[in-house]
Amino acid sequence: MIPFSVLDLSPIRQGDTPSHALANSLDLARHVERWGYRRFWLAEHHSMPGIASAAAAVVIGHIAAGTNSIRVGSGGVMLPNHAPLVIAEQFGTLAALFPDRIDLGLGRAPGADQTTARALRRTLDVGANSFPHDVLELQRLLGPLVPGAPVTAVPGYGSEVPIWLLGSSLYSAELAAVMGLPFAFASHFAPAALFDALDLYRRTFRPSAQLDRPFAMAGLSVFAAETDAAARRLFTSQQQQVINLRKGTPGQLQPPIEQPDWQPWELAAMEPMLSSAVVGSRQTVRAGITEFIRLTGIDELIVTAQIHDHQARLRSFEIVSQIRGE
Repeated sequence: MIPFSVLDLSPIRQGDTPSHALANSLDLARHVERWGYRRFWLAEHHSMPGIASAAAAVVIGHIAAGTNSIRVGSGGVMLPNHAPLVIAEQFGTLAALFPDRIDLGLGRAPGADQTTARALRRTLDVGANSFPHDVLELQRLLGPLVPGAPVTAVPGYGSEVPIWLLGSSLYSAELAAVMGLPFAFASHFAPAALFDALDLYRRTFRPSAQLDRPFAMAGLSVFAAETDAAARRLFTSQQQQVINLRKGTPGQLQPPIEQPDWQPWELAAMEPMLSSAVVGSRQTVRAGITEFIRLTGIDELIVTAQIHDHQARLRSFEIVSQIRGE
């Protein structure tokens, strides 16, 4: 089996606080470290009442300080929201505190609506179009010290924090290939271009100082429980979250629904984002994960799950880890 990793959105459950969500994220990280997962990544989202990981670099430090060996990183930092120097200093500091354990995954989406994006940046004049230049600048700032350089990231220079490019389109796949960087595809919420993106990335990859051959990761929502019925019940929390997002009313993570009666438009709204989810008992999940890896040929799988009950969430990730070990 290929390595398994975890993508955590630090979900804020209905009636809980961000403090509870961040404590649960740390608890999850400690468990998955013991269960043999390779990485624990956190995602930057803004103005989302159900997500506590907006300040991804801060949460990464919290997780890394509370664990011992698992790699911790961003899945991802939305680079258009930040000056490259700020990211270089943040992740250079993390690398100084936790050597050889920090990953820097970069996305070019805002991770927010346009109003929130403007509040983050104060201007939208610089954004996704400058993404390739900003990635190059980050590489320079995290690379060896350049004598006479007008700007130096301290901490940052010489840290060589591994950079990943994240995306759900052909654009990010092609850019990762041209720059010789590892690529992570967000198939857990936007699977439509998965196979085309992986094919383009592999065909056009150019070796770099960081990577000598293509290395592809893909995201998969996995809800595992003792029975198929129990897993489908857990899954209804994420289904509700998707529906609320589609309606423009994002909220906290809702408890499961015992007997959901989805309307046709709700089923249609859920289909693009959730079509690749694997939901079921150990046997069902094993078959789904095995098939996903076979079809994609990925080098690493990153698993995510918005499960309301924390103990059920732990159990789901434990079952997945056991499947990998079988």
